[in-house]
Amino acid sequence: MLPTVSKTRSSSSASRPNPMFPQYLRRIVKWQQMDIEYTFWQMLHLCTAPKVVYQHTKYHKQTKNQWARDDPAFVVICSLLLAVATVAYCAAYDHSAAHAVFVVISVLLFHFLLAGIFLATCCWLYAFDVHCNSFFPMFAMLYVIHYFLSPLLVAHGFIPVLLSNLLVMVAASYYHYLNFLGYDVLPFLETTTFFLYPIGVVIILSPILILSGFNPSRYLMNIYFSQRI
Repeated sequence: MLPTVSKTRSSSSASRPNPMFPQYLRRIVKWQQMDIEYTFWQMLHLCTAPKVVYQHTKYHKQTKNQWARDDPAFVVICSLLLAVATVAYCAAYDHSAAHAVFVVISVLLFHFLLAGIFLATCCWLYAFDVHCNSFFPMFAMLYVIHYFLSPLLVAHGFIPVLLSNLLVMVAASYYHYLNFLGYDVLPFLETTTFFLYPIGVVIILSPILILSGFNPSRYLMNIYFSQRI
């Protein structure tokens, strides 16, 4: 069943435009107004203890009367880390500077920003926050850990296929688990277990892909980089 709004709570506050959005955009270019230390604390705990992060989200609601972040530091830092990781991939696997710039921009736009906007509109900033929170651990697995393991993961053979699929399965499952935690904290939503359903799909598909010999690492690297793996 799709998540629904509880009858005991009005949904108007969840759907009306957020007056903090213009201020949020203005603060993107003002580093002195960003809480960098707290942002890195959140990133660490999203990987190790995500429930603690959403407990602080409840405190934020109590103190500022809104679920969404009013500090763009998380989005800015995550974008910078993603750009650095993509440049590292381009340095290792691409021979064209122009193509490398294209890859960095496309990854930032499609993997992070547009994917989040697709899942949440600008008027529902909290939903975009959930995407950002869920994206960071997946970034750590599929961009950072994957980068250091890529010589093994793009090789031929059963072991690279197995490890590549397992890494993608864990990353995708954790992304959807964090989505569930993010929406489960909202008191006016019911049946939020809906956000856990994609994990079942991932677990079912992974053995099929492994047995078929599909290597997601080789597939994606061949899509993005001019040097064929």
